[in-house]
Amino acid sequence: MKISKAVKILTTAIKNDPDLRQAYRANIAMAFVDEVNGQPGFEEVPYDTLHQAANEAADRFLSNWCHE
Repeated sequence: MKISKAVKILTTAIKNDPDLRQAYRANIAMAFVDEVNGQPGFEEVPYDTLHQAANEAADRFLSNWCHE
């Protein structure tokens, strides 16, 4: 299978399966949280604020990817 076809299948699945989209959202958001947690400049950011920003960033990424 060509990569472009695989990406189209995955994109369609993310658009049509709310549970799959949520799984991708959570994994993207937590990767962001894990990366910036404890980094200089982020020590004073409340954890809830960091999570909110990460979730919004993940939503934006998925919307851009899926052209929503």
